[in-house]
Amino acid sequence: MNYQWYPGHMTKAKRMMQEDMKLIDLVIELVDARIPLSSRNPDIDTLAGNKARILLLNKADLADQNANKKWKEYFQNKGFYVLELNSKNGTGIKNVHALVREACREKIERDRKRGIKNRPVRAMVVGIPNVGKSTFINSFVGKNSAKTGNKPGVTKGKQWIKVNKELELLDTPGILWPKFEDQAVGMRLAFIGSINDEILQTEELALELIQFLKETYPEQLSGRFQIDTQEKPLIIMEQICERRKCYKKGMEPDYYKVSGLILDEFRSGAIGKMTLEFPGESS
Repeated sequence: MNYQWYPGHMTKAKRMMQEDMKLIDLVIELVDARIPLSSRNPDIDTLAGNKARILLLNKADLADQNANKKWKEYFQNKGFYVLELNSKNGTGIKNVHALVREACREKIERDRKRGIKNRPVRAMVVGIPNVGKSTFINSFVGKNSAKTGNKPGVTKGKQWIKVNKELELLDTPGILWPKFEDQAVGMRLAFIGSINDEILQTEELALELIQFLKETYPEQLSGRFQIDTQEKPLIIMEQICERRKCYKKGMEPDYYKVSGLILDEFRSGAIGKMTLEFPGESS
């Protein structure tokens, strides 16, 4: 399966971000902690230039905790201010203000020396679709300032949100990049739901996920579904059909239904805490 999704609004959003970058002191980038590298849009580095950078490992609760520590160190070594986060329940949110002050210390000190008072830090919040930008903003600001949804592409335009007298956020739409050079990156993005499921062959995607899980997290896979991980992915899928009663008329396996179930349970963390890539891997 070829993984690609770049609807028209993303081209417009990228152009808009480019224009707005001159108004910005800081770029706050959210990535999915399960795939921190694959969920980073390479265009962001070019757009951000020499702006101060914060990187938030969101959905850290769904990822392997040891891997989170390794990724945090990896990005800190690249010059980012890094924080693990769970935007849904607010874990880590209270530490963001301190990180903003640290990242913008030079700007704040420069303003103070010039006698500029009460000029807020302006931060652009960026990230690919479905990494939880809007959930983060709502949790951080403390009210429903941004639209949220479990489908990618909910935020289509930009909006300024005042956090307090010290900080303003510019919420931007999630954008991917026009072509995935490595299809393994596209597959990981599809696994976590950053590519619209409606354009994917979910049965094929679920089989790929089963193959990955049987190789990397076999105990969690067998523990969740009570299946034999020594079997081929299609046999495993049929075993899950049987366990979860996913049948069509005539007791025929409903591959479409069970594929959606497997993907949903992976994305929600029901199968277990998992990381799909690690620092130092080539792809």
